[in-house]
Amino acid sequence: MGLFGSFSRKRKERLDEGLSKTKESVLKKISRIVVGRSKVDEDVLDELEEMLITSDVGVDTTLKIIERIEKRVSRDKFLNASELDSILKEEIVTLLAENNVESGDDFDIPASVKPYVIMVVGVNGAGKTTTIGKLAHKFKSAGKSVMLGAADTFRAAAIDQLEIWAQRVGVPIVKQKMGSDPASVAYDTLNSAKAQGIDVVIVDTAGRLHNKINLMNELTKIKSVMKKIMPDAPHEILLVLDGSTGQNAFEQAKQFTNATEVNALAITKLDGTAKGGVVIGISDQFKIPVKYIGIGESIDDLQPFNREAFVNSLFGN
Repeated sequence: MGLFGSFSRKRKERLDEGLSKTKESVLKKISRIVVGRSKVDEDVLDELEEMLITSDVGVDTTLKIIERIEKRVSRDKFLNASELDSILKEEIVTLLAENNVESGDDFDIPASVKPYVIMVVGVNGAGKTTTIGKLAHKFKSAGKSVMLGAADTFRAAAIDQLEIWAQRVGVPIVKQKMGSDPASVAYDTLNSAKAQGIDVVIVDTAGRLHNKINLMNELTKIKSVMKKIMPDAPHEILLVLDGSTGQNAFEQAKQFTNATEVNALAITKLDGTAKGGVVIGISDQFKIPVKYIGIGESIDDLQPFNREAFVNSLFGN
């Protein structure tokens, strides 16, 4: 069993509940598409294409999905329109699997790496600090020791918020005063964690996009100072995206993947929006594993991303 346990029935029920707004919207649209139709034809596909785009799946990914269904129609000659949701689920899961998009019930950290260093990036307001707190809780609940680093030193509120999460979860935090060098905070955090034998280090960074060059330089500097202590750190650069912003999340992903070597994604706030389809598009377009999704405000409402469970919840069980 992995670090966060198996994909339980309780977790699936919570996923269904968290994605209910998107699911309701999607199923209503599909129902309107198939009403009075006996088979999947060109008109159905045109309406399906519009439905996927308006559900924030994204144009490029939508065209891929439509092309796949067109091939099935051509091959099978007759596809019942009432099966459209099942066809969609199959093709989307297959697409994500072919793109090597992460799918799992848990995410173990390598036993040979200590501390395992996660650098968290993302714009302010995307749920970055909250995601760090929830991750710390998950790791601690699994018996791992965790230390947080408050390297977003440009906002006093960011430091204070992370400290509140550290106290809530019961993990140590390394911080300096507002305006301090973020790289210095990251260095002190990793240095302290290594000396204390900490299992997991999670470093927050500033979420600013107004100047991409400054952002790139800052993130590069943070990585460079950590490498002085651990040459392979950070082991994970986790980009946190706000799923409720729909297509804006795509732009944020572009900016941050251009600025640094993002190798994992967390997509948050999916419970308060009908734009959950953005997860599919971002997963497909960026070929970066979606490791976590946020489906609520509870401390336990950060789930490992499982593509089969996600797609089933989105398009009906």
